[in-house]
Formats: sequence, C-alpha cells, structure tokens
Amino acid sequence: MKPKGRGLAQAAARAAATCLQPGLMLRALLPLGLTGVAVALLGWATWEPAVAGTRTLLQAWGLLPPLLDWLDYAGQARLRSLLAPLVLVALVQPLLVVASLLMVAWLLTPAVARQVAARQAGGLQAWRATSRLQALRWALGSSVLALLGLACSLPLWLLPGMSLLLPALAWGWLTAQLLGFAVLADYASRDERRHLLRQQRWPLLAMGMACGAAVAVPGPLLLGLLGPATLILAPVLAVLGVVLYGAVFAATSAWFAQLLVPALWALRARQMGAASVPMQQAVNV
Repeated sequence: MKPKGRGLAQAAARAAATCLQPGLMLRALLPLGLTGVAVALLGWATWEPAVAGTRTLLQAWGLLPPLLDWLDYAGQARLRSLLAPLVLVALVQPLLVVASLLMVAWLLTPAVARQVAARQAGGLQAWRATSRLQALRWALGSSVLALLGLACSLPLWLLPGMSLLLPALAWGWLTAQLLGFAVLADYASRDERRHLLRQQRWPLLAMGMACGAAVAVPGPLLLGLLGPATLILAPVLAVLGVVLYGAVFAATSAWFAQLLVPALWALRARQMGAASVPMQQAVNV
C-alpha cells in the first residue's frame, strides 16, 4: 500500500497536468463566468444601499461601540470610518466562497471525474446511483452546516491567528464534503461512495484544508496590504475574488478526481478478485 502522503503528491501531479488541458479550462469558464457576472451585477445594483442598511442596523442594535473597540484592539483603528463596509464584506465573503464552490461542484466536478475516468479507468462503470436532487440536498445541507459553524466560531476570532485558521477549517471541511461527493456521484453506488469517503476521509480533509487555506488567506492579506482601499474597491475585488475561488476549487476538483477515481477502480477490482490487474496509467493526464 502506498503511503498516503505519496498518493496525495502523485494525485496532485496528475491533477496539475489535468488542469492544463484546454477542454478543462473551457469547462471551467462556465461556473467562473456565471458567478463573476452575477456578483458584478449584484455589486453594481446593491452595494451603496447595502452599506447604508448595514450602518443603520449597527446603530439600531447598539453594535457600533463594541465593534469600534474591537478594531482598536486588533490594531485596525484606521478602519473606524469604514466600519459598515467592513462588516458587510465580512458577511458577504463567506457567501461568495460557498457560491463559487457550489457552482464548481455542480457544473464542473462531474465533468472532471468523467474525464479522469475515461483516461485512466476506461472500464469503470458509471452506476449513476445519485440523482441531481440528492446531490443538491447534500451540497446545500453541508453548506448550511459550514456557515453555521463559521458563525458560531466568531467569538474565537479575537484570539491571535484564529481569523485565518477557523475559516480555513470551515472551507476545508466543506470542500471535502462537496467535491468528494461530486466526484463519485456519477460512478459510485451509495455503498461505494460511503466506503470511499470514510476510507479516504483524512486525505480528503487534508486536501480540503490546503484548498481552504488558499481561499481564506487572500482577504486578510489584501486588507493588510491595501488597508481602507480594500473596502473602497470591494465590489471590484468581489468579482476577482469569486474568479480566484472558482479557479482554486476547479483545480482542487481535479485533485479529488485523481485520488478518488483510481480508489474506486481499485475497490471494484478487489471486489471482483482482480486486484492484480494494473490500472491504466496514462502519460498525458
């Protein structure tokens, strides 16, 4: 049995080659384009009213003094005059991440899995045991749990480093849940899917955490580098953000497919007593 770290590295190398294929790049344009256009239109139509509404709610709920004190404590006193846009961005950013992940999992990941299966496991039978409704229910339920967990963890964000670590954990778990399910949706039976997701839960979580870190870090990094300009340019940065999120999730989809499709092939080979039959190893993946 290969060490799990080696298997992850090999899957990552094959995924990198998969991401360079023109067909995959073209497929990725659909979820990225749809999400980017939707965010651009919403930002253009609702940004200023949303900022005004956020400011009004903060005043009505008496939240301004504690939030201003928190900014002073965090060393971000320069953002006091931009508190309402800051709160609005903090509320909207998780929704943008989830929307990007849902679009990739729904529109791109199954196609990536089919491409990997065709190139590396040509005889792999697609059971199609999961309906679109089941996949949607799984995706929405997992997304709600991740957002609730993120919201419940907000008090811990005052601790040093937690504002980066906790979102990375939430997005890592959600990525593993959604992309793992989406990769296996067309090919695995319900029992096979459950077995593989349980068997591979730690590698999948590690992969999701790597993806979650790539998604969680840019926002605070930009805020630290650009300061108030980040909030002034928020509508434009939101569009760029969803494109970045989508690109990260698309690459992670290829990584998940390169791990789970061979694992499914090996599982069926063992069940049929054909574990000694070597899997096709395509050079150009």
